[in-house]
Amino acid sequence: MGNRRFTRLTNAFSKKIENHAHSLALYFVYYNFCKIHKSLSVTPAMQAGLMKRVMTVEDIAKLIPEKIQGKRGSYKKKSTTE
Repeated sequence: MGNRRFTRLTNAFSKKIENHAHSLALYFVYYNFCKIHKSLSVTPAMQAGLMKRVMTVEDIAKLIPEKIQGKRGSYKKKSTTE
């Protein structure tokens, strides 16, 4: 229930499978590297010995590569006749 992209009745629903995959990837990174769990008192990544400190959301944002600007598609110009 933490990820509402699976239900179609919300504004967050997306039709592209790539968007679902990206959403899940972000959720799993947050869950395993940022969220401190009550039963562990640390993140699962820290418990497994993968990390020494808790990651922040800013750290996750730095992992995302910058989008490469490509040529934009053509579009129709709006007519300005009034």
